[in-house]
Amino acid sequence: METGKPIGRTVKKKFMAALCAGLLALGGMVAVFGMTGTAFALPLGGMGDFYVQFDKLEGSGFQLLPQVGETGDSDASPMVRNKIEEATVYNLHIYKDLKLPTGKWIRINIKGTEPTKIKGLIQDARFIEANLQFNNLGIHEQNTNDYTKNWTQTADTVTITNAKIVTDYLFQTMVNLQGAKISIESIDQPETTESP
Repeated sequence: METGKPIGRTVKKKFMAALCAGLLALGGMVAVFGMTGTAFALPLGGMGDFYVQFDKLEGSGFQLLPQVGETGDSDASPMVRNKIEEATVYNLHIYKDLKLPTGKWIRINIKGTEPTKIKGLIQDARFIEANLQFNNLGIHEQNTNDYTKNWTQTADTVTITNAKIVTDYLFQTMVNLQGAKISIESIDQPETTESP
């Protein structure tokens, strides 16, 4: 004989209506992204380190600024903030390693099979390994108490090749990712990159 009292109850009609509305909204978003390959104001951050790799990036309106931000290991780590007004990225690969509750590791991959067009790119990076080429490069310094405004590096255009970037925050005002492939794979252990 059970003497426990029910803690709560679910109203099936309201639950089903909310579930259907949520699935319909999600389906609409996926359909729009699938048809156009374009997403607006897409931020990634607050989940620790993730990796960005690509063969080539051609960008205009480049800025590099000092930044202190949150990583998977620290609340305040030194980084550089890259801002690019418009960019085209070839063979983009973004991935994140996650530990499952079972102790196993998986890697979530997002790959662009066609050139990726980005507007309003902001990226906080703690490690960059790449070849860089700038046009009209300038470094500006000013005496302020705010370390994020003490110096700025700017360039009219930037070309980055063979890049591997460890980042903790990534934002795009608009991204057009045609031919995107999203996959999950099982891995033995997470990737680590140590700064020199």
